[in-house]
Amino acid sequence: MHSQQFTAEPPSSDGVGHDSTAGDVPGVRRSPASGADHAPLVFDVIIAGCGPTGAMLAAELRLHDVRVLVLEKETEPSSFVRIVGLHIRSLELMAMRGLLDRVLPHGRRRPAAGFFAAIPKPVPKGLDSAYAYLLGIPQPVIERLLAEHAIELGAQVRRGRAVIGFEQDDEGVTVELAGGERLRSRYLVGCDGARSTVRKLLGVGFPGEPSRNETLMGEMGVGVPQEEIAAKVREVGETRQPFWLRPFGEGVYSVVVPAEGVGDRAEPPTLEDFRRQLRAVAGTDFGVHSPRWLSRFGDATRLAERYRVGRVLLAGDAAHIHPPIGGQGLNLGVQDAFNLGWKLAGRIRGWAPETLLDTYQAERHPVAEDVLDNTRAQAELLSAEPGARAVRRLLTELMDFEEVNRRLIEKITAIGIRYDFGEGPDLLGRRLRDIEVKQGHLYGLLRRGRGLLLDRTERLTVGGWSDRVDYLADPTADLDVPGVLLRPDGHVAWIGEDQRDLGDHLSRWFGEPAG
Repeated sequence: MHSQQFTAEPPSSDGVGHDSTAGDVPGVRRSPASGADHAPLVFDVIIAGCGPTGAMLAAELRLHDVRVLVLEKETEPSSFVRIVGLHIRSLELMAMRGLLDRVLPHGRRRPAAGFFAAIPKPVPKGLDSAYAYLLGIPQPVIERLLAEHAIELGAQVRRGRAVIGFEQDDEGVTVELAGGERLRSRYLVGCDGARSTVRKLLGVGFPGEPSRNETLMGEMGVGVPQEEIAAKVREVGETRQPFWLRPFGEGVYSVVVPAEGVGDRAEPPTLEDFRRQLRAVAGTDFGVHSPRWLSRFGDATRLAERYRVGRVLLAGDAAHIHPPIGGQGLNLGVQDAFNLGWKLAGRIRGWAPETLLDTYQAERHPVAEDVLDNTRAQAELLSAEPGARAVRRLLTELMDFEEVNRRLIEKITAIGIRYDFGEGPDLLGRRLRDIEVKQGHLYGLLRRGRGLLLDRTERLTVGGWSDRVDYLADPTADLDVPGVLLRPDGHVAWIGEDQRDLGDHLSRWFGEPAG
């Protein structure tokens, strides 16, 4: 039996890349290697990290009755009050799982515009979503809501438990915690952030660019009229970037200013740091006061070479980091969780094809590459260099074309993603909007995390896949194709009206039919 141990030192390069799950059969237990001392398989999945990605993944797994343990090294939830933005695609996913009504009262809606390099443009026409806005919400609040959701579904969360090592074999993963406790599960998923212990111990490369520039960001009140602020921002914007003060509602402004000369990057910035930097850059501190939250970030940009080694996977910031330009980071991680959850659950429940888990990296790695590229591009557009300023002026003109403006917003908000499912209509591989159906709205039918066949012909059937795929016959559905098969993450896996062709695609995504 193949076995790999990951403790204080990462394995040699020869040990990386061997897939210890190749050929494994759910429910079949192989004999342990000589001298191996494994605890019973108490859990199906252990997740390292209880941030938004880890909590959402735990909830997705629990929809399929997977035994989940979430380990969080911090003893208390984060109290760092930073406002994060939920973009359109994340709001759609929340709606699919019945979470949107829980989240909305805690946030503030903003137009879905002005995200790309902070270029001020109106909301483009024709955004194909019922949730075409940004929801600003405090990060501790969204973390708490998602953790509560996972716990309500039956996930276990243990705080103050740091992963310091693990060993994987053909049957599962033995996870070692600080203090000597050892736990056993079938899979381990590292959702433990940019400095991921799981990724480092796994020996997965994290290539990219280190942080070169530090920036202060926060939300606070200001003490001068808006007209004066706008004039000064225009004046300074011609000579120095990144720098802006943008209204955020009710007298509050989002403030961004270079962090050059501000103390220890390990220490959170103070309001006085902002005042000093504003005076240095703009000649005035704008009378800033009453901060909601203050933060400091760098522009490090990195992407894990692999999202999976055997029974250990990576998601969220453990797999990718980038500057917060455009507010895509939390969204990218939550969407990783939605992509991975049902696939991992399918392997554990025994119905998923062996190749299904491989599609997690095949689909999500290119998405992260695109996010990293667009944040690099935005960073260049925020540069004070003459060439970058010229390109910014040109792009500002081009964004007056609705198609250009819409394309960039779809990129930032992730509604433009199309997974490669092979040849087919343009809708294939894309997410389907929340259309009206005879039972209300489409997303209300996806709350159990199952597939869905929407049949306008009333002649199709899911047959032996009914234990994992729901069926709705609705000739009045707001759709211009005869039938669509949706995956649990809302992406279109098949379009047509031929039952045999449908059966092939049901097998591709949901395994063999039940007896």
